[in-house]
Amino acid sequence: MEETMLRNKIIAVLLTAFTVLSLAATPALAGNVHLKGGKAVPSFTDLGLTLTASGALAGLGNGDVIVDLTATGNPTALCTNQGSNPAPGQNPASVTLTGEEFIPQSDVKNGTTPFSVTTQPPTSPVPGAPACPNPNWTETITDVAFTSATITVFQAGALVLTVVCTFSPPTVDGSVPARTISCSSS
Repeated sequence: MEETMLRNKIIAVLLTAFTVLSLAATPALAGNVHLKGGKAVPSFTDLGLTLTASGALAGLGNGDVIVDLTATGNPTALCTNQGSNPAPGQNPASVTLTGEEFIPQSDVKNGTTPFSVTTQPPTSPVPGAPACPNPNWTETITDVAFTSATITVFQAGALVLTVVCTFSPPTVDGSVPARTISCSSS
């Protein structure tokens, strides 16, 4: 009986020590990460083949930050035959483009940090030229009109914010007017 009680006490002490050490080793995460500023909508810039999202995050805790941007849009393509004759105005299926920005913990000041993340451009020429008259043509994407973007923010490996935005009408090259952006956060 005494042996069982001693074993239970040792187990309880070890579990308590493990719990304390686990909590001490976990970085402090924020509970209310949000976009900083007036209407809390990021700004967007359509750079033709890429989209940039910029803004500032607030309510962050300790740890490195990763900001991911996923944007969907309708590309415009140029089809060129083997004789180098172009056929403009081709509209292939929508594309989804991604980008990522890493922000080290040392750049987070008082729970805030600016961000600016840009997607990668679409693959061009498009393999197999699916929007062209036949696969012997070359399909080159010349522009993307973006229709939506999702910003996901991770801190110390944990998802802390998701912002989903839509553009109506779709974007055109240049700064995206705030009145055409509608966002929700979770």
